[in-house]
Order: sequence, then structure tokens, then C-alpha cells
Amino acid sequence: MSSQQPLDVINAFLKVMETNNIDQAVQFVSDDLVYVNVPFGFEAGTVHGPDGMRSVLEPAFANVIRNEFIIKTVSVDGDTVFLERLDRHQLPNGWAELPVIGVFKVTHGKISEWCDYFDMSVFVAQMEAAS
Repeated sequence: MSSQQPLDVINAFLKVMETNNIDQAVQFVSDDLVYVNVPFGFEAGTVHGPDGMRSVLEPAFANVIRNEFIIKTVSVDGDTVFLERLDRHQLPNGWAELPVIGVFKVTHGKISEWCDYFDMSVFVAQMEAAS
């Protein structure tokens, strides 16, 4: 992956995440990844490395059948990728949709920083309605 451009790395990562394959997804992140879910707060919402990412994503997507990431806006500045996206999660009783702004930094072909901004109340309401 090291020869890929940052946007290529992010697109490949999201493609894997659409299948909810966390084992394959962690291969796209660096050992020193810093992953922040801003609605939880910068301290409480920050995890490190592939295992930290797994600890957040596995429970969050436990009931998810598949994901869709609809990209609305992309901006790339060097090794940093900004995405405005609509995250869609198929659950047993329907779809949950969440507008998200994601900021990724890619270092040596791997995601080294990932910060997602979203409204937690929208996430909770959508997940409850569709589960």
C-alpha cells in the first residue's frame, strides 16, 4: 500500500469497511494509529493502534449487516484527506444513516490518524430505529 496516494488508501479502506470486515480493515492502519470519535470527547473518544480501532468498531457494528459510505465532498491536502460522507448501516430492520465529516492522515501508505465528527444523538436515534 505504501505507493498509493492518500485518497486511494482511504477509498480502499472504506471499500473493505462496507463489508464490515474489521480483520481486513485493520490492515489499512498503522501500528501507531490515533483514532478519535469526536462526539465521545477527545480523551474518551481516542484510541490507538489497530486493536484500539477494533475495540470501537466491533461493538459499534456488531448488528450491522453491511455498510455504505456515500462520499459527498473530498478535499486532499498532501497526506491529509477530508471527507464529507453519509454513512449508511444496514441493520436487521432497516437502514441507519449518519452524516459524518472524516479527517484522515496517511503516512507511508497507512492511515495514521482518523478523526470522525458526527452528531451522536442522530447516530443513537438512527441505530435504535433500525435495530
